[in-house]
Amino acid sequence: MKPDPLAAFEAGAVDPRCFHHRDHVRIGYELLERYRFPEALLHLARGLRKLAARAGHPEAYHETVTAAFLALIAERRFAGDYRDGEDFLQRNPELLEKNLLQNWYAPEILQSKVARETFLLPR
Repeated sequence: MKPDPLAAFEAGAVDPRCFHHRDHVRIGYELLERYRFPEALLHLARGLRKLAARAGHPEAYHETVTAAFLALIAERRFAGDYRDGEDFLQRNPELLEKNLLQNWYAPEILQSKVARETFLLPR
């Protein structure tokens, strides 16, 4: 039986060194398949904070990036009919670009302490 990446993520059993941007997007999609947006965001934020702490870099967690990317994933998820998370990733390759949020946020905003600690709307 294939391991469930979402279960491993929620259990805090993911190796931070092996968790890349693609994994963030995939987990976001899977969480939205299971939960409504607010609950999915709670689970994603909690899991990413645990991951950052396990990596020894709790300061790496970024609230604005987490919420904004999940919102983009949610929007795309509702705009299409996907077989599964892999189908979603293949049909939305722009979500795999780490700098995608720069379409809505100035770099200095995303680099700010405030954006790391709380969600900021794009300006």
